[in-house]
Amino acid sequence: MCLGIPGQIIEITNVNHKLALVNIGGVKREVNIACIVDEQHPPEACIGDWVLVHVGFAMNRINEQEAAETLQLLQELAAAQAGINT
Repeated sequence: MCLGIPGQIIEITNVNHKLALVNIGGVKREVNIACIVDEQHPPEACIGDWVLVHVGFAMNRINEQEAAETLQLLQELAAAQAGINT
């Protein structure tokens, strides 16, 4: 099982290498978007897309509602974990 973290593509940093800057909870990371681009959706069209990021790769696009729900669940898990560790 893998865990994909939602993030929003805010900039294409290298079209040739299919790299983009993604905002993940306020932290900006460069990720590879090769898995989510094709002729119908080139890198330039990805700005603003929400994606699931796993080990530096945008694995697939998701909608904004899915991203918000996933981020909320991750925050709840973090709070529950913090409660266990206190």
